Amino acid sequence: MTNTNSALSLFVTGTDTEIGKTFVSCALLRGFVHEGLQAAAMKPIAAGAFELNGELHNEDADQLDAASNVLLPSAMRTPYLLKEPAAPHIAAALENVTFDIDHIVACHAQALQRADVVVVEGVGGFRVPLTTTHDTADLAVALKLPVVLVVGMRLGCISHALLTAEAIAARGLTLAGWVANRVDPDMTFPDENIAAIREHLAREHGAPLLGIVPHLRPAAPELAADQLDISMLLQTLRHAQR
Repeated sequence: MTNTNSALSLFVTGTDTEIGKTFVSCALLRGFVHEGLQAAAMKPIAAGAFELNGELHNEDADQLDAASNVLLPSAMRTPYLLKEPAAPHIAAALENVTFDIDHIVACHAQALQRADVVVVEGVGGFRVPLTTTHDTADLAVALKLPVVLVVGMRLGCISHALLTAEAIAARGLTLAGWVANRVDPDMTFPDENIAAIREHLAREHGAPLLGIVPHLRPAAPELAADQLDISMLLQTLRHAQR
């Protein structure tokens, strides 16, 4: 076990929903495990739960658990597990749930006591509403974590990537790096798009490209992990923690 002073953590966000945040988070976890670290995952808010053997499960959360070598109690890994597969604020309203960011921060502090590194996966894009006054960007700020941005490589991705990076910087957060995820295998000029994003994010935010994940069917996080520069990310995270 580690303590909160030495454990590393990061917040994974994306340019949109369904662009591979969970897939890349799992790849990061497997990469950390390969580096000999005790790695745990949190999915603080998850919508679209189903019942299995009398317990509520979420597909994303289960995938994160499968990629980790430290399993957190479900109530710590996912403090808010909602049944309705909808935007969090909508699902929460339907189930009379109020998100408490302080509670998530407390769960994260407990998670840091159990692992060397904790990967926290957000929900949807960077500014998904949680309440009438708070969104997932506020959660990232409360956790005080460096951010890894997953860019779904498809038409429109350059603007989405740059706008999200600006939003991250505007909150005073460190963009630790970004991952190009080839979600659309038929995308035209993918290399040119990646080059443009790489140049802008490096120049404007000092954020390196951590890797390019090819379109994998079936999804294989262990193969995607090989495409990511885990050593560089760890160095960035350790520097950010000082």
